[in-house]
Amino acid sequence: MLFQATKMSLKIDTSALGHPHKPKCAFNPLSRFKPLSKVVFITSAFAALLSSSAFSAETHSEHEIRLVSAGTGVTELVLALDAGNELVAIDSTSYVPEGLAHVAKLGYHRMLSAEGIIALSPTLVVGSDVMGPETTLNVLKHANIQVVQLPATNDEPQLMSNVDTLGQLLNRPDNAVKLKLDLHQQLQSLADKKQQISDAGAQPKILFMLLQEGRGARVGGKGTAADTIIALSGAQNIAEFDGYKSMSQEGILSLQPDIILLSKRSDKPTEQTNAQIAQELIKEMPLLAHTPAGKNGHIQTLAPQALLGGLGISAISAADTLASTLLKQNQ
Repeated sequence: MLFQATKMSLKIDTSALGHPHKPKCAFNPLSRFKPLSKVVFITSAFAALLSSSAFSAETHSEHEIRLVSAGTGVTELVLALDAGNELVAIDSTSYVPEGLAHVAKLGYHRMLSAEGIIALSPTLVVGSDVMGPETTLNVLKHANIQVVQLPATNDEPQLMSNVDTLGQLLNRPDNAVKLKLDLHQQLQSLADKKQQISDAGAQPKILFMLLQEGRGARVGGKGTAADTIIALSGAQNIAEFDGYKSMSQEGILSLQPDIILLSKRSDKPTEQTNAQIAQELIKEMPLLAHTPAGKNGHIQTLAPQALLGGLGISAISAADTLASTLLKQNQ
């Protein structure tokens, strides 16, 4: 017990109270401590609950990894490390194979809900440097969930560093070594193709268009993910402005692109072929049929995930495909 009661011998003059045989109110030495006892009990119970939660989190971390991946670039690396079986949830920008259809789908990686994540009992949440909001990340940390934000990958060294970090977090160090070697070889092959395109003469002029339902097409300029992919392939992005801007058909026609790259912003991979998407574009913007790209049928699609997450697996693959197409056209 918190307190030890002491027996006390009390003499009370009851005659003055009008009750010669029974005191009006007997003094209880423990009465003043009743409210404090309740507070101590409630506080102890709450502390025990927190202790139990902490123990549960420690038990998870010792025996298993329950991973939430937020960001398509991060999720691609997780899958490439053969750690897909650790996933319990992904964000809306990520894609997983059909064999992982049971993995929960969360909201947009910049607007995650703490309640939805905590309900899945994860031990680890990994995302890009723009994962958020910050309030959600703080709640997750206070719930004893490890939260890791990987830096943006704008070059090969940072990409390799992120692979190393994930390899350690997911207990896949050997897989990380193999993945880094594979990615380096892909980038080296891409650099060789880029040099061949450069040696062939003038750089092909490429225009990238982002199509969104309910909105007009927007053209990707300097500093965009599409610009990075075009540069990796050895071609020239003919949009000289920064970021994304809407352009009229007449404006696009005046640029005379050799190739038009298209991407549809969607949570699901498109099932349409290049030809079908090109037909839709020409139908909506008939003047584009008079560009070199339209005349020669050089209108191609770009996977949406290649535009998210910086220099990653999809972006490298998209640049390699584009470079191969350019080499074929030069033959």
